[in-house]
Amino acid sequence: QVQLVESGGGLVQAGGSLTLSCVVSGSISSINAVGWSRQAPGKQRELVAHITSGGSTNYADSVKGRFTISRNNAKNTVYLQMDSLKPEDTAVYYCNADTLPPAWGQGTQVTVSS
Repeated sequence: QVQLVESGGGLVQAGGSLTLSCVVSGSISSINAVGWSRQAPGKQRELVAHITSGGSTNYADSVKGRFTISRNNAKNTVYLQMDSLKPEDTAVYYCNADTLPPAWGQGTQVTVSS
């Protein structure tokens, strides 16, 4: 079973930046896709971004142009660079791997103050 550990969350002012990291146990090069999702209080979890083993990326419309997902296969780590943060980006951010069964991390809190 793949295990995922997120880090990098915190409190930041609107307009600021944060970089989240997701360390994956095992080789991420063998995983079809790894993504970041988020869940705000009272809302459903939504996919924010994902990256395939081939390096293709996809983003939610709400974060396009502000967030960048990347991966370092040598470090088995996936990153989410978040710029121009807005209060509506406040949520718990989860890393997930497209495995059978799907694997999820424990989440990291991101809070953006206005």
